[in-house]
Amino acid sequence: MSAIFRLTSRAVALQRSLVANQAAVVRAINTSSKKDETITTPTSVTAEDFANPSPKNWQSYGFDYKDQVEDRKATKSTFFFTVTLCLVWGTFYWAYLPDTQFRDWAQREGFLELRRREKAGLDLVSPNYVDPANITLPSDEDLADTEIII
Repeated sequence: MSAIFRLTSRAVALQRSLVANQAAVVRAINTSSKKDETITTPTSVTAEDFANPSPKNWQSYGFDYKDQVEDRKATKSTFFFTVTLCLVWGTFYWAYLPDTQFRDWAQREGFLELRRREKAGLDLVSPNYVDPANITLPSDEDLADTEIII
């Protein structure tokens, strides 16, 4: 009964938090007519202005704050070196590196050993993989009432 009570109280708390968060996300709609009252006058752009834009609205990429041309050159060369050379060619180089951990060799040797044991009629894995003389087992007194699952 207490579990049902806890479940319903959590559901109520969750519902309250969802309603509170939804109220914070909802934006109010402005119905004033102020935007209709102001009229913007279109600016006339000549062919000369269009061909030669003024750099007054230029924003630097952070490489050169005074010269727009140098800033663009530095930006393009930086992105070329980082993206093209480092990411693309670096990934290509890394993907085709030789197997330095010898994973392929170990797997190939494992398959060859399995094939040799099958042809010889042996078990695939020897039950005496570790020499039984090297293993020391606890005595019956040490185990006492410990359950042993085999």
